[in-house]
Formats: sequence, structure tokens, C-alpha cells
Amino acid sequence: MKLAVSLLLLPLLLLQASESARSRCFCEVTGELDDCTCDVETIDHFNNKQLFPKLQTLLESDYFRFYKVNLNKPCPFWTVSSHCGLRDCAVKPCSPNEVPEGIRSPAHNKYSAEANEQLVDCEQAKQLGAVDVSLSDETREALLSWSKHDDEAERFCVVDDEASPDSQYVDLLLNPERFTGYRGPEAWQIWNSIYEENCFKPFTIRRPLIPSSSGSEAKTFYSWLEGQCVEKRAFYRLISGLHSSINVHLSARYLLDDSWFQKKWGHNVSEFRQRFDSELTAGEGPKRLRNLYFLYLIELRALAKALPFFQQPSFRLYTGRPEEDQNHKDLLLQILQLARSFPLHFDETSLFAGDEKEAAKLKEDVRLAFLNISRIMDCVGCFKCRLWGKLQTQGLGTALKILFSERQIEALPTSSVQRPSFQLSRQEIVSLLNAFGRISTSIRELKTFRSLLAEEP
Repeated sequence: MKLAVSLLLLPLLLLQASESARSRCFCEVTGELDDCTCDVETIDHFNNKQLFPKLQTLLESDYFRFYKVNLNKPCPFWTVSSHCGLRDCAVKPCSPNEVPEGIRSPAHNKYSAEANEQLVDCEQAKQLGAVDVSLSDETREALLSWSKHDDEAERFCVVDDEASPDSQYVDLLLNPERFTGYRGPEAWQIWNSIYEENCFKPFTIRRPLIPSSSGSEAKTFYSWLEGQCVEKRAFYRLISGLHSSINVHLSARYLLDDSWFQKKWGHNVSEFRQRFDSELTAGEGPKRLRNLYFLYLIELRALAKALPFFQQPSFRLYTGRPEEDQNHKDLLLQILQLARSFPLHFDETSLFAGDEKEAAKLKEDVRLAFLNISRIMDCVGCFKCRLWGKLQTQGLGTALKILFSERQIEALPTSSVQRPSFQLSRQEIVSLLNAFGRISTSIRELKTFRSLLAEEP
């Protein structure tokens, strides 16, 4: 009789065990998010059912798969003793003939074939009888310096010089973000520098670290965080969300088998639990995942607000293949309109409100802090990690630039003859969409990990 009862109860016990494993990672990842009116469930449905498939198709197009980056810039903060020697850390740059002519040719405008035609017309007009407007070398250099300063004053991140001989095109589809084996003191130093020196935290407040965290440290840290202004809380959650997204990618594309005849990449549930299980992270894991959703909302809002810029008739995803370029622009606009239709957007007007002078100073402090974080990416020893770190920080920096350029975007000219007050370089556009693609993928991967955890014995 006892054996029969035990056999009857066994499926229930197994179900409870699997539910326990799943709940330890996702128990708090539900309901409304902090400082938002949106909930996790709405994001899951919107991303996984509507946006994710379209976005993946767009990111496979030539315009978005080729990213120009300088992976050889020296670390500006400390001496990097050596670069990662692991083979999975390597990045294979493109040969010139692999990149479409319309992307790599300096003769082309960064977006528009129409703009190139206008340049020819302007040159002809000059030759027919314009006044002498020649500039001295000193004046020309000063104007270039002013223009560069004006552009950089709007940016939240460092943008590599695309004209530099050290900058190379990389095919993102052939160099995917995944686990490379890069870890240890050097990798820890990167994130420690970001959190400890750039998140407005006093050194006397200790960030809850695993496995050394104590309950009192965590309580003190979150008490301090909740006492900060909404802007500084949001900044910390963005960085934590970015960190979490990267960890989800590494867990989802983990090297499961490395034999002499094959490499097998896939989901590593143990690695995921190590990073997000509530018991194994002293309660930090679910908080990290909630911050991932917060990051998703911020970048989604930026995409929605950027729609007027991309709707300009003169804007093209220019690769030199007119029919493909138009199809991909149409798909991009569909995605941006879908982003705009999201019902529970983050309200960025709650940021940098109040006294105008204090708000301006706070905004500049946040901009400089994030700018510094983007420079830290040049200290990453693993080249593949550096590639995706630079792309994702640049993408988030571009999203922040969009969010806080509302007036400039609203004032975009209706005529292509006028110079717009708001601009995005191709590098910023590619990083913006690919960075959001990484976050969208992370949200989608959480669904897979939920299922895998539920199947655990």
C-alpha cells in the first residue's frame, strides 16, 4: 500500500522539484517593473510573438550585418597584459570584396544616393560663378574641430573613427556573440570598474557580489539605491540589464561539446542557474532579469521615437542594391511602427525634470559616465567580447541620444535640401538595431530557459 502511494506521489514530487528550480530563477520576474507602468508579461508577448521574428530578418540583411569597428585601440585606463589566446575569442574581419560597394565606398553618402546627386549639382553650380569662399588651413581645421565637438556633445558613447586604417568591417553573422571561455580576474576587472567607478555609487556602499555577499550588504546597497534620484536608479538598472543580457547570451550559446570532429553550441541550464538562480545568487538573479526587461523598455522607446528620422524620404539603407535597400527600409519602418504601437512605453519625461540647471548638470553627468563605460570596452581582452561589448554599449548610447533629442527630431526638415539638426551615422544605426536585437533575443531565450528548467528532474 505504501509503495502504491509513493508511486502515485512520484510525478507530483518531480513536478514540484522542477517548479522549484524554475521559480528560483523566475519567481520575482513577473508583474510591474520598478519606475515603470509596464509588466513583464506584456513585454514577453509583444517581443516573442510580434517583434522578434521581424527584427531577426532585418538584422540578417547586408546593411545591418556589416559593422565597422576598431578592435585595436589601446585600453585608456590600465595596461592590458595580454589578449585572450582562446581560439573562440578571435574575430575574423571581412575582406574588401565581401562588403557591398555601397557600404564601403567613401564616395557614397552614409545613407542616401539622392544626396550624392545633390553634391554633383552643387559642384556644377560652384563652377558656374560662385564667390571665392576658400578657407585657410587653420580655419578649415577649426571648423572641423567645432563640427566634431558639436556632434560629440550629443553622444553618450565613443564612436570609432570609420576612416581610421585600424577600423575594419566585421560580419556579425559570422562572429556571433557566445561563450568564449573569457573569464577570471581580467573579465571581473571590466565589470568591477563599470559598477564601482561609473554608477554614481560611493565606495563605502558595497555592491552585493556573489559568493561573498551578505544579507546586510544587499540590504544596505538597495536602501542606498532606492534613495537615489530616478535618473541614477535608471542608470544602474540599464547597466545591470546589459550585464544580464550578455550573461543570457553566453548561457544560451555555450560550448557544450568540443571534440576533434565537431563543436556543439547550445543552452547550458547549469550556467544559467549559476547566474540567475535566487538561491545561488543570494537573491540577486531575479533582480538582474527584471533589469533586463527595464533595458528592453528603454531601447524600445528609443526606436519608437526615432521613427520620424527614418521616415525621411532622403533616408535609405544604402548598399547599392536599390530594390533590396527599399525592401529593407520598408521592413525597418514596419518594426519601428510596431515599436510605436507598444501600449505601455517607458515615460522618459520623468527623467531630468525639475530645476532646469540641475537637470542639465545631471544629464551631463550621466552622459559622461556612460561615455566612460564605452571607453572601458577597449580594455576587454577577448576580441569577440570586445566586438559585442563595443556594439552593445554604442547601441545603448545611441538609444539615450535619441531619447534626449526629442526637440531636434520633431524639428527635422521636410525638405532634403535643409541640413537636419539631428543625425545618426551608419555606425550608430547598425549598433542601435543590433543592440536591441541582442536584448530582444535575451527576452526570447528566457522563454526557452523557463521550459528547460521545468523539464529538469
